[in-house]
Amino acid sequence: MSRKEGSLEAPTRHPLDWQSPVFYDREALNTELERVYDICHGCRRCVSLCNAFPVLFELVDESDTMEVDGVAKTDYNRVVDQCYLCDMCYMSKCPYVPPHEWQVDFPHLMLRAKAVHFHEQGARFRDRLITSTDAMGKAASKPVISAIVNAVNQNGLFRQALESSLGIASDAPLPTYHSNTLRKRATILAKPIIGAQVGETTGKVALYATCYGNYNSPHLAEDFFRVFQHNDVHLEVVPKEQCCGMPKLELGDLQAVARLKEANIPVLAKLVDQGYDLIAPVPSCVLMYKQELPLMFPDDPDVLKVQRAFYDPFEYLFLRHKGGALKLDFRQGLGDISYHVACHLRVQNIGLKTRDVLALIPDTKINAIERCSGHDGTYAVKVETRDASVKIARPVVRKVDELRALHVASDCPMAATHITHLSESNQQPVHPMTLLRHAYGL
Repeated sequence: MSRKEGSLEAPTRHPLDWQSPVFYDREALNTELERVYDICHGCRRCVSLCNAFPVLFELVDESDTMEVDGVAKTDYNRVVDQCYLCDMCYMSKCPYVPPHEWQVDFPHLMLRAKAVHFHEQGARFRDRLITSTDAMGKAASKPVISAIVNAVNQNGLFRQALESSLGIASDAPLPTYHSNTLRKRATILAKPIIGAQVGETTGKVALYATCYGNYNSPHLAEDFFRVFQHNDVHLEVVPKEQCCGMPKLELGDLQAVARLKEANIPVLAKLVDQGYDLIAPVPSCVLMYKQELPLMFPDDPDVLKVQRAFYDPFEYLFLRHKGGALKLDFRQGLGDISYHVACHLRVQNIGLKTRDVLALIPDTKINAIERCSGHDGTYAVKVETRDASVKIARPVVRKVDELRALHVASDCPMAATHITHLSESNQQPVHPMTLLRHAYGL
């Protein structure tokens, strides 16, 4: 049956057929890239989302035919290199996604192209390094070593050398490493609480620390534990974990994603069997378990079990609020907040639950900014995409500068740092869970 543009049907995401030999066939890939690029060229409504579409349209407009057939196939990857799999084109813009007969899934086509490129050529040392977040975190967070790493990352001469040798942009802020990790701090904070089931939530939660949360933002441990314990929810850290796999997914190294899945899913599935719900402090990691792994492994019952049990932290708190179990004994308002809504949170289709929870606090005004920050973990630190990331972030930064709110917050710590680094305000970014704890006076 033919389907018209503008269908009111919800988008349907098909599983990623990444284990099929045809998935890695270059000729078949180029045929599909040409088909989808041609559809995008005729539409162009995604031009403001990221740099992938402007690059595509410039290639078309500068070709001899001014059509996709005039673009050299060797240039197809110039578009792919600009896509960081935010999924916003699929979820918010494209009128041709399944169940439309044209079956356009631009992010997963870009993922396929990245996987084919990795399969054929591998990846440069820098990209393998910066996507090995566990290995980097373990090495850089050792006592003494962390202080040295943090010091040299602030040194101008070292950063220039790093840019020349590895292609890490010298003006991009790099994460700080801590030897007192989130997992270490959690051992002191954890205490048994008998949480009540409220709606679909069990009141018993396991926190998947994530690489960034564990090594780079360990202070979040106290914020999460204080807030959840104050609301009579038992919280403990997942006993062991590896990277969720999102950085390797964006690199196109799907075999590495599979290995990480084999390490993490059995641990998480066992927790679900024991009655735990699951959360993580970084939206990308939540999305990995909610969407990307289930699309890669649609027939794995443990993957689907983990998917059903995984929640965004504020989604979880709001579900408790709907059941009357979230405490509203706030001691102080927060004033104005410039709240950046991360793309990997928006595409979870749960609404703005962070905003909704913070809005419960008296004397608090949340200004939600629903635009991409352009960070994506690695895109904003690579020298060849640094300028594009700054350009993409410009509308968000402009809004932050206009609002001049008391706080600048994002559920994604990396996005928040990127935004405030570019802002005229020089404010320190803050995680929404930190703000919620502050409002409780904990």
